[in-house]
Amino acid sequence: MEYRTLGKSGIKVSEIGFGAWAIGGDAWGPVDDQQSIQAMNHALELGVNFFDTADVYGNGHSETLISQIIKGKRDRIILSTKGGLMGHSRKPEPIYDQPEKVIQAFEDSLKRLQTDYIDVYFCHIWWHVEQETEAFLEAFDKLKRDGKVRAVGVSTDDFEYLKTFNRHKSIDVLQIDYSILNRAAEKEILPYCQEENIGVVVRGPLQKGLLTGKFTKATTFTGNDVRQYWDRKWFEEQVEKAGKLKSLEREDRTLGQLALQFVLSHSAVSTAIPGAKTAKQVTENVGASTRPLLTEGELAYINEISPVW
Repeated sequence: MEYRTLGKSGIKVSEIGFGAWAIGGDAWGPVDDQQSIQAMNHALELGVNFFDTADVYGNGHSETLISQIIKGKRDRIILSTKGGLMGHSRKPEPIYDQPEKVIQAFEDSLKRLQTDYIDVYFCHIWWHVEQETEAFLEAFDKLKRDGKVRAVGVSTDDFEYLKTFNRHKSIDVLQIDYSILNRAAEKEILPYCQEENIGVVVRGPLQKGLLTGKFTKATTFTGNDVRQYWDRKWFEEQVEKAGKLKSLEREDRTLGQLALQFVLSHSAVSTAIPGAKTAKQVTENVGASTRPLLTEGELAYINEISPVW
């Protein structure tokens, strides 16, 4: 496993992390808690030290599961969680409009995680409402002063919102959707993060499974799987692109590993956090942390199939 520095925070993180949305059990189809725990323990064995979750994942269930694997190992783990979406109706009124409400959400996460500090705490509200932005910024200052948080950030794909959130130059980390199939961040956001020395945590590096190559145009999603709401025409177009990218697979590199190496090839990126429900999926994800990453020829071919838009 290779490690990188998380921006100005100075925190060293594994370049492949563990995204814990799926194990919450409320958005990605069936999940088995024991398998989830085994997957996380296996990730630790393979050198993964960055675990990312949120209070809203499974209504706290993801955080509760993570608490079971950090006991006795807290000093080995860089723990990241997010707050702001729990109970949020978005409209018409802001919910987290006072720093005390943000701090209460943070304290609730601490209880579920059974720890007394968080390494990286994110605002999970990705749209801008002035009262909530200010509340988070004030709460972040207090949590840092009190030694309960080492680094703070925001999870958003909106460049203007990121700049607004960072108007006091106080943001350490950004979490953003970035992949071969979604390269919008390359235009403005990633260069800005490099200029500001903001660490970048990449969510969606496998584009919700599309870049594993396991889907066909006939694939359907049911139950509580968030992918059932995808636009069908868009989905079929992405499946077609993934099919073309399969020509870059090798005996020692799957399409999913190629997709992870693509995001790691950008110098602004600190870590990628693909989701995993099983130890087997963890092994494949971690297998992307090898050198060399992608060649200039491979990057040029990717640019032909899925250019920046």
